[in-house]
Amino acid sequence: MIKRWRQILDRRYQQWITRRLPPIKKIRLDNRKLFIFPTRAGVVFLGLLVLLWLMATNFENNVVFAFTFLLAALFIIAVFHTFLNLSGLHIEGARASPGFAGQTAEFEYLLSQTGQRQRYSIEFSHPGVEPTVVSLTGGEVTSIYLAIPVNRRGWCQARRIRVHSVYPLGLLKVWTYLQFNSSALVYPQAIDTALPAQGAAGLGDKAPPENYMANNSGSEDFVGLEKYRLGESLRHIAWKQFAREQGLLTKHYADAIDDELWLDWELLPGLDSEARLSRLCAWTLGFSENQQPYGLRLPGVELAPGTGRAHRDAVLRELALFEQPKVAAGPV
Repeated sequence: MIKRWRQILDRRYQQWITRRLPPIKKIRLDNRKLFIFPTRAGVVFLGLLVLLWLMATNFENNVVFAFTFLLAALFIIAVFHTFLNLSGLHIEGARASPGFAGQTAEFEYLLSQTGQRQRYSIEFSHPGVEPTVVSLTGGEVTSIYLAIPVNRRGWCQARRIRVHSVYPLGLLKVWTYLQFNSSALVYPQAIDTALPAQGAAGLGDKAPPENYMANNSGSEDFVGLEKYRLGESLRHIAWKQFAREQGLLTKHYADAIDDELWLDWELLPGLDSEARLSRLCAWTLGFSENQQPYGLRLPGVELAPGTGRAHRDAVLRELALFEQPKVAAGPV
């Protein structure tokens, strides 16, 4: 029963936070956006003040009165310093780095201020994620990176951030919740699988010869002569050069077949959509690392063969957004 009421209150609190602090691109923290409340240590401190005040009143002890007022003044000063540690801070959502399903997506935020105030021990965190603690010196601009776990491909919206500080004495905590309009692209989970043979991955519109992968010497464009190696076909021996006593050499040719490599959706029958995308994602990373030109064919999508990081990112983007909504979705 208590757990149920706690869940209801937490849900109402989150709804109230959403209405009070809607999604933004950048923000300057002020008294309308910050909350401040005593910590457990602060509550104990206030209880001690009440106890000392009662003792001073009961025994009419001026020394205890003075000590009580001194501690009360210290608490009031701590209120201002704790609040000012966050007040006036500028926070901007910068960029989001893509990630893979089953791993994390990283969001970058820029921290700055107009004055020269020193700010210490400011915590930034997502629910259930280890907080990032930063301090700001003067008017510098500081970048922080927050990573969140992602479980499925597509767009991942930035989660609500909790900005929190108990500086300087730990007697009070000042905090706020921020929701930024940032979204990261999540690629399919790249399963650990070996790269396919070139013919199995899709070799243009032509079928490769029977011995394409075993013997890549070709038969069209002459490349040059190389020293004969044991096991090579006798048909490729340069007999004229051998007759001239130039040694045993073999002729080598460039392949004349179209070796455009395609990552084709239709080449993975028997797998569900996510398993196909995961396999194609792993092959994309493998062929990109090997600098092999490759293209992508999905239902309704075709990317011409290419190489390089831009081509890899374009292929991964198509895999991530395949049959996904065109707009950014909620948290993943």
